[in-house]
Amino acid sequence: MASFRVRGKIFATVPPDDEHLHVFVDEAEVHAAVAEDPAAFEPLLWGQRLRGLRIRIAAAPADRIAELLEESWRGKAPARLAAEWDAPPGSAGWPRSMAPKRRHGQDGTLGHGQRR
Repeated sequence: MASFRVRGKIFATVPPDDEHLHVFVDEAEVHAAVAEDPAAFEPLLWGQRLRGLRIRIAAAPADRIAELLEESWRGKAPARLAAEWDAPPGSAGWPRSMAPKRRHGQDGTLGHGQRR
């Protein structure tokens, strides 16, 4: 079973059948999704406990799957990481790995007078 993690915490899994996706969202989201489309969503139980949502990939809209994955990720991600994700591009809180790369000068220089 493949798993997706943020800082070591699992927020989604793909069972061996490759037809389903398990996302770990809260109980209110599970009930809302199941009520919305019972053909695509069902409660995910481990033992007697509700753990999240089982999604039939072929039956669920892609945008809804993305929304549920983000919600699950946010539920497991550290608050600081989630805040970095929400920060506007270029702001102090924006992750360095996502910062735009410096552009070279339009005149053929590297930006500080050095030639390419």
